[in-house]
Amino acid sequence: MPRILVVEDEPTIADAIDYALSTEGLTVVRAGTLQMARSLVSDIDLMVLDVGLPDGSGFDFCRELRATSSIPVIFLTSRASEIDRVVGLELGADDYVVKPFSPRELSARVRAVLRRANKLAQAHTRTGTQAQTVGLVLDDDRRAATWFGVALDLTRYEFRLLSVLAIRPGMIFPRARLLDLVWEKPEGPFDRTVDTHIKTLRAKLHAAHADLDPIRTMRGEGYAWDDRI
Repeated sequence: MPRILVVEDEPTIADAIDYALSTEGLTVVRAGTLQMARSLVSDIDLMVLDVGLPDGSGFDFCRELRATSSIPVIFLTSRASEIDRVVGLELGADDYVVKPFSPRELSARVRAVLRRANKLAQAHTRTGTQAQTVGLVLDDDRRAATWFGVALDLTRYEFRLLSVLAIRPGMIFPRARLLDLVWEKPEGPFDRTVDTHIKTLRAKLHAAHADLDPIRTMRGEGYAWDDRI
């Protein structure tokens, strides 16, 4: 049974989340501070993380967490501006829920993030931690990648994109499919998210090996990892 860590210092909000997730058959663990969350994070499947907490920022905690862990994170916050959502997602969060919120909707989002995380885990299990393509080595446990021996400094979403594409060289992934596999909300306001991340990922691959451009743009269809390399 999935274990969900709810990091929220408002008891009434934490109670509502606890009830909603528990009725969905999920095991809920609660923390009211970041200090408490740090002691619990090693044994959970997903974290619902408030941004404003008594002993620090959820944004900073997510950045800290992403240095060592790929545990799914859903931010829960009253900050509704687009720039805050972008910052949260770029830090490696899987979703961003704005207060006030519907506990039922939050439960649905938790389930969706867990499903996507499971799909990625199954894909990596089928292929191992190393992509089957010349020059590229992926270590999913450490979220590390090397391209012809050069370590790549990738964001969480860049690593996920690279993993999905390289797992099946030559397979064309439409943007909507990449959004479904890598991000949580394909219907969200970030309709150019895939293109932007592909651009930055290409630049990092190019910096490591200037003679190759392994990501192919299939006009009108999507992107594919070049199976000719």
